[in-house]
Amino acid sequence: MEAASSDLAARAVPLERDVFLRRLLRELAGTLQEVVGLEEASGYVSVVGAAMGEHINGAYRQALQVERLSREQVAAVLVDLKRRIQGDFFVIEETEDRIVLGNRACPFGEFVRGRPSLCMMTSNVFGAITAENLGYAGVALERTIAEGYPECRVVVHLRPAEHAHPALREYFRRDEPA
Repeated sequence: MEAASSDLAARAVPLERDVFLRRLLRELAGTLQEVVGLEEASGYVSVVGAAMGEHINGAYRQALQVERLSREQVAAVLVDLKRRIQGDFFVIEETEDRIVLGNRACPFGEFVRGRPSLCMMTSNVFGAITAENLGYAGVALERTIAEGYPECRVVVHLRPAEHAHPALREYFRRDEPA
């Protein structure tokens, strides 16, 4: 047994925690998409994304020692959090009405291709952080690597539109307990 273990340890097997976890998420998302459909799978991932957004928002607020992030801080946090998990997001445009972000590398890597439900993680994390700090977020995933585009384009609207676009996911600040 020891000799076999030693022999295996010396072999080049492309398996380590990061790749394992990204493949696990890919397979979970794929199974959900096949069993319940893309819309329902996206809903399940959205629930997880909202919880992640709440956690990440708290971590940044604590690190910056603020009760709420400003619009400029929100934009910086959205880029920074993706950088920390090996995404390559950047601000294309920032106005009072919206933050437009591009992305050249998905944190899920190639494992995201064909798994657009995983993009709900980005939508919900961005939406939760933005809404909790600025009161509202409408997130539109205009282009995604998961859908086969070379880059993502994500628009975070900071004010509700008169006529909401069907692909826009809206987020609102949760009422604070009294």
